[in-house]
Amino acid sequence: MSIQRLFIANRGEIAVRIVRAAQSLGIHTIQAHSEADADMLAVRLADEAVCIGPPQAAKSYLDVDGVVQAAKESGADAVHPGYGFLAESPRFARAVTEAGMIFVGPSADTIQSMGDKVSARRAAHSAGVPVVPGSDGRVDDMDEAAEIAKRIGYPVMIKASAGGGGRGIRIAETPEELAKFAPQARQEAEAAFGDGGIYIEKVIIQPRHIEVQIMGDGTNAVHCFERECSLQRRRQKVWEEAPAFGLPEATRASMCNAAVDLAEAVEYRGAGTVEYLYDAKADAFYFIEMNTRIQVEHPVTEMITGLDLVALMLRVAGGEALPVTQDQITLTGHAIEVRLNAEDPLKKFMPFPGKVAALNLPESDGIRIDHFLYEGYQIPPFYDSLIGKLIVHADTREAAIDKMAGALDAIEIEGLKTTIPLHKALAQSADLRAGRIHTQWLEPWLDAGNLTEQTGGAS
Repeated sequence: MSIQRLFIANRGEIAVRIVRAAQSLGIHTIQAHSEADADMLAVRLADEAVCIGPPQAAKSYLDVDGVVQAAKESGADAVHPGYGFLAESPRFARAVTEAGMIFVGPSADTIQSMGDKVSARRAAHSAGVPVVPGSDGRVDDMDEAAEIAKRIGYPVMIKASAGGGGRGIRIAETPEELAKFAPQARQEAEAAFGDGGIYIEKVIIQPRHIEVQIMGDGTNAVHCFERECSLQRRRQKVWEEAPAFGLPEATRASMCNAAVDLAEAVEYRGAGTVEYLYDAKADAFYFIEMNTRIQVEHPVTEMITGLDLVALMLRVAGGEALPVTQDQITLTGHAIEVRLNAEDPLKKFMPFPGKVAALNLPESDGIRIDHFLYEGYQIPPFYDSLIGKLIVHADTREAAIDKMAGALDAIEIEGLKTTIPLHKALAQSADLRAGRIHTQWLEPWLDAGNLTEQTGGAS
C-alpha cells in the first residue's frame, strides 16, 4: 500500500467508515473536524485529528484552500473526500493533486466531465448507453426549449446542468409552464451551483431509480451489480435495496455492462455509480447521471458481494490494479438499507438534533449499522440530519424485509426523534412488499396518512 497517511475530509458516519477501512489496511488516519465536531466518533477512532475551522461548513468542510492546507500540514499523502461536501468538486481534486497528495477518487477532469450533466449525457451516448430523450446540450434560448419540448412531447423535465440532489429541477406539463418554470430553474441552479445552465428531458411516468455500482482503476472497470433506490422523499433516497427486485436478467446484464462500458470510456478510477431511470412497463432503462464518489447506500452492495468498497478505493488510489475480476464478483441474497435521520417524521420531518441518551444497536449476523453515535453524544445542528444507516441481509427480499422490521423494533436511540417510525410503517406496506413502488410513490403515500403513531410505533 503506497498510501501511508490518509486525511479524511468529511464527517459523520462516512468518516467512521473510512477510518475503519483505512486502519484495516494499516494506513495511519488523520481526521479533519470543525470546532462543532471535536467530539464526534471519527475523531475518537482516528490516529490523529485536525481542526479545520468553525462550525459553518462553508468555513470548514467546504473551504478548499483550508482543507488542502490542513492536509498538507498534517503530513498526509492522500485525501479521502467521502460523499457530499467536496467529494465531487473538480477544483478540490485538482488542488489536492497539485499539492502533491493523492485524491482518493477519479481525476479532476473526470469529475468535471461527469459532473456536468450535459457532457455526461454525451459521454453516455458515445459509450452506447441509452439516455432519456431530450436536448443534445444546454438550452439557452426559450424558443429552442419550446421546440425541443414539442418534439419529445410533454411533460418535460427541466434540469440543472451542474449539481444534483434534485436542485433546479422543474416539471412542465404545458408550453405555458415551460415558459414559467425554465427561468426559475435557471435562477435556482445559478444560486445553488454558480452555473445557470439547464437542459430538457422527457418525463418518464412512474419510473424506478436503479443504479449500478462500478469500480475502476483508470483502465479496467467492473460492476458490483445494481441497487434499487426508488423510495425517495423530495428526491432524497430513504430506503435502498440490492439487487433491484423483479428485474429481468437480460435487463440487469445490459444495465451493468453499459455502466462498465461508460466507466472504461472515461478511464474511471475509484468507486462510482451510474444511475438509470427504469420504465418497468416498457422494460427500458435510461442513463440519468454518474456520481463520481462513494454513495451513502454502498453498504447494500457490500452485503450482497462481500466486497469492501472503501478499502478497494484506497487500494486503487494507491496505485494497485483492480484486485478483483468481473467473474470473481458474485451476488448472494438480498440486502436493504434504511437511512436513520434525526428528524420527527410524525411532524413533517422536522429536524431533531439532540443528545444521545441510552443507545442499543442490535448488530449481529446479517444486521449492520453504520453510524457515529455514542451515549452522551450531542449531535450538532449545523449539518445534514443523517445519523446512521441500518442494513440487513437475508436469503430473499421477503426475508430481508422481515429482518429489517425486527431490527427496527430492537433499536433504541433515546434522546432523539428519528425516522425509525417511517421505516417501520414502510416495512408493513403491502405495496412495498409486492414491489409496486416507483420514485413518485412515497410522497402520495405519506400524504394519504399511512404514517401514524400506530403504523410507525414508538420513536
